[in-house]
Amino acid sequence: MTEDENNRIVWFAMSAPYRRELKARDYLTDIGIECFVPMTRTIVQKQGHKKSALIPAVHNLLFVHTTRNIINRIKKKIEYLQFRTFPSEGRNKPITVADRDMEQFMTVTRDRMEEIIYISPDEIDVKKGTKVRIHGGTFNGITGVLQKIKGKRNRRVVVLIEGVAAVAINAEITPDLIEIIE
Repeated sequence: MTEDENNRIVWFAMSAPYRRELKARDYLTDIGIECFVPMTRTIVQKQGHKKSALIPAVHNLLFVHTTRNIINRIKKKIEYLQFRTFPSEGRNKPITVADRDMEQFMTVTRDRMEEIIYISPDEIDVKKGTKVRIHGGTFNGITGVLQKIKGKRNRRVVVLIEGVAAVAINAEITPDLIEIIE
């Protein structure tokens, strides 16, 4: 890895085992590092009362926006923080996410918790779907893959971060708002 690559700010897909993603996020935010944990709203029962709560949508997953040099120093302080990796040339390389892909993922997941469905990325076959861009409405500008989702009647637009996470937009999107792209 070159010195330029070590000093370039990118989004790293990270793991914080044993559901410590919020603890890691809080520490990183406190020291001024941008990070993102996809959250979902659910009903939890505490002391006999049902209550709405925000919890991580994908356990142990967080995204960190920094350089390789900085994240390596942080990993020495937060020993449980690990890179999500993929095999390449006989080695495991950290998964990084392009800024544009991360912006779209955050746009879809940040404020629309009731309108999205988290699915495993291996449930999505990008080759079978049709690449689309949404024009208008709350998801204006989002690109994804139009696919049939198990348990849903109609096809949905899926925003995918390869090998890490995928979300399907649960809201019905009218055909006049969808542009097929190649």
